[in-house]
Amino acid sequence: MAAVAAARAVSAGPGLRGLKRTLPLVVILGATGTGKSTLALQLGQRLGGEIVSADSMQVYEGLDIITNKVSAQEQRMCQHHMISFVDPLVTNYTVVDFRNKATALISLGKTATRLGGCKAAQAKKVFFLVTISPKQRSLQVFEETGISHSEFLHRQHAEEGGGPLGGPLKFPNLCILWLHAEQTVLDERLDKRVDNMIAAGLLDELRDFHRRYNEKKIVENSQDYQHGIFQSIGFKEFHEYLITEGKCTPETRNQLLKKGIEALKQVTKRYARKQNRWIKNRFLSRPGPSVPPVYGLEVSDVSKWEESVLEPALEIVRSFIQGHKPAATPVKMPSSETENKRSYHMCDLCDRIIIGDREWAAHMKSKSHLHQLKKRRRLDSDAITTIESQSISPDHDKELKEKGSLGQNDEELKSGV
Repeated sequence: MAAVAAARAVSAGPGLRGLKRTLPLVVILGATGTGKSTLALQLGQRLGGEIVSADSMQVYEGLDIITNKVSAQEQRMCQHHMISFVDPLVTNYTVVDFRNKATALISLGKTATRLGGCKAAQAKKVFFLVTISPKQRSLQVFEETGISHSEFLHRQHAEEGGGPLGGPLKFPNLCILWLHAEQTVLDERLDKRVDNMIAAGLLDELRDFHRRYNEKKIVENSQDYQHGIFQSIGFKEFHEYLITEGKCTPETRNQLLKKGIEALKQVTKRYARKQNRWIKNRFLSRPGPSVPPVYGLEVSDVSKWEESVLEPALEIVRSFIQGHKPAATPVKMPSSETENKRSYHMCDLCDRIIIGDREWAAHMKSKSHLHQLKKRRRLDSDAITTIESQSISPDHDKELKEKGSLGQNDEELKSGV
């Protein structure tokens, strides 16, 4: 259920005999359920390429249905990479590990040569990981570089070609496609997808995975739904259902099953909204000077997929391959003329550098910042209480206790004791 996918494009074209050229990296953005994998597969087939999946949960072996992995048949139709190669019990596989492996795969196909009538080109699709938390990322940056995350970002922004999203782009020739749908339509689609997962054998998959990898952890009270594949949307939602098998009545089991299904539907729809907000904030509202244009494709009506999604996508990608500017108009988000898109803000509470007035305003209202603010106020309050308690003299303390006793006696008299 990753939010981003990309494809390394494709044919060098008849005019490139004996020439070597850099191919575009085609990025497919979109919330879960918008058809990113479908489009990537179709582009890969038609334009001759390979797919690099980077869904944060699809890298692990197991839970193929709940993580919505492409089928074995689809993988044979177009070569896929980065799927089911990490042991489920490995919980320390990081975005850095993924980046290193995926970058090497993508780099293999960054050039194409046409000799005679033979094409030598590769296509790639990369799902960039978006699940790593800012705290985790800060720890990784500090461990790898010895400097704070905020200082690391500041240095990246200052590099030539850097911007609000970080340093210079690794693959500068980017073609970005954004699949988007009406929210009500997407909600219905996601609910139906959960029902289809159940029909495809999701419950058997969950039971088998639970018995093989999680049952012992439950007994030892060491289960962890915050790391690795165990954090997959859909696994923890069925926790009660899985641990009560054979321990409760059929009626209770049925209720727990319904509860799990409803929870899965709700959390999936919330996740889709979160992905869309991330895309708008990071690629549309605050693009920065080095972020390429984003081309929107409406996917609400799947009956018009060929004419509304596939054909326009093919035209855009082919334009990039041929070195032409696409005829399609990129998506642009309205912004205030008075907004300073390059303003620099430092949040000491969160140890983050924020670029742009709108980003700063959004950060100040974010849950992570408000949590840090609440934590700081609590610590300050505790410190003040400690100082005040230490500054009270023994005589004053005795006086307070006596007043407390008098107050208690007064209450006793009022009650007629």
